[in-house]
Amino acid sequence: MKLTINTSFQENASSQYLLILVDSEQLQQSAATYQINKFEEITTATQYKAGLNETLALVGNVPASTNACLVGLGKTAELQPGKLAKVAQTIIKAAQKKFQQISVDISALPVQFHNIFALLLTQAAYAFDEFKSKKNEFVLEQINLIATDSPVTAEQLQLLQAVQTGQNLARDLGNRPGNICFPEYLAEQALALAAEYPELLKVNVLDEQQMADLGMHSFLAVSKGSDRPGRIITIEYHAERSEAPVVLVGKGITFDTGGISLKPGAGMDEMKYDMCGAASVLGTMRALCESGLDIHVVGTIAAAENMPSGKATRPGDIVTTMSGQTVEILNTDAEGRLVLCDTLTYVKRFNPALVIDIATLTGACVVALGSVLTGMFTPDDELAAELEAAGQTSFDRVWRMPVLDDYQEQLDSPFADIANIGGPKAGSVTAACFLQRFTHDYRWAHLDIAGTAWNSGTNKGATGRPVPLLMQFLANRVQKNG
Repeated sequence: MKLTINTSFQENASSQYLLILVDSEQLQQSAATYQINKFEEITTATQYKAGLNETLALVGNVPASTNACLVGLGKTAELQPGKLAKVAQTIIKAAQKKFQQISVDISALPVQFHNIFALLLTQAAYAFDEFKSKKNEFVLEQINLIATDSPVTAEQLQLLQAVQTGQNLARDLGNRPGNICFPEYLAEQALALAAEYPELLKVNVLDEQQMADLGMHSFLAVSKGSDRPGRIITIEYHAERSEAPVVLVGKGITFDTGGISLKPGAGMDEMKYDMCGAASVLGTMRALCESGLDIHVVGTIAAAENMPSGKATRPGDIVTTMSGQTVEILNTDAEGRLVLCDTLTYVKRFNPALVIDIATLTGACVVALGSVLTGMFTPDDELAAELEAAGQTSFDRVWRMPVLDDYQEQLDSPFADIANIGGPKAGSVTAACFLQRFTHDYRWAHLDIAGTAWNSGTNKGATGRPVPLLMQFLANRVQKNG
């Protein structure tokens, strides 16, 4: 989706549809700006009040455009960004099958929401029909934003378009089923991305023998139960840059049955989404390539399939991690931390400035935060503040959760250095505490996206979060470091 921004409606543009956002308390101002014919007569007859998401078609009544529509914002002084998603969805739904280009006047929208609303429009335009014989007949290609006064620059729109492309890739990967998207497939996607951007990306893929040689027996305890071999995939962006990289580590369990600790059958189809952390890393790497941000980033994906078989790990088995620490595996469905801990040890070789892991790690985080906020765990106050600020700007928000030594004793094992679960209390916290034991050599944050990576129900599908958060975080670092 191409985005542009202008200070006024471009009558010579190819826009076939004009949508005007209106404040319920300033309806007359919009009428005057566009010289809407018979405005009072129309609004009186239709009882149009410009309530939130309330629309009014103005076919033939706006001299500037044959097809025009008012879209209500209610009282903009009371507007919250969360409500704008529905407005964006209304606009896209009305236009995507009819018009190649539309113009949206956002002048009535508070300027602090301009950037977020532009991103919401691109997110609303996503659809996944890859495996349907009848495809969506969408024709919308460009949105021309209009604002008499806006802080959004052409450079910011370019970044938004890069975020959109990366987020769409993450959503596509998440939505693909486990028989299509498996560890080797993720490696192929990384290699294909590097082939597309050979001057920006360098990819390396570890197979299971190489992992065994490195002592990654925690990772292999998960992948050995499947006929699909595991892979650790590294994608380095701007490898030639001298500064220490930001390392992103994505959990890529391409399907999670729970292993021997088998999950209930109901809803198990959604366990194809257990690789959404990996999908977000791949999406972020693509967005980086399109944006051209001047920053050194390494994306690392821990890709495995968790299956029950004669080779699968049993509850009670003990393995040695790459770090040398031993783990008693009390629950094979707590597998994400097993592949991540070895990967977090592996990435030390990049001498990272900081490491952020992204994982659909715990159902406990869903219970705590639902599907609104991503759980953020870090002992680093400065890093937490940077992630929180990036989340607010991108409207891909996080909520800081504790990662304290007080919880570590829940992971004690009588037979190994650590158990892979900490009991029923504070499950998301003890999962983070488990990972923390492998991150003492660098600055680190953990994002638990179990509640935010996908939607269930009638709107089932991957969200592509936290690609917007990660890209804003990286863009902020570029700006800060000048």
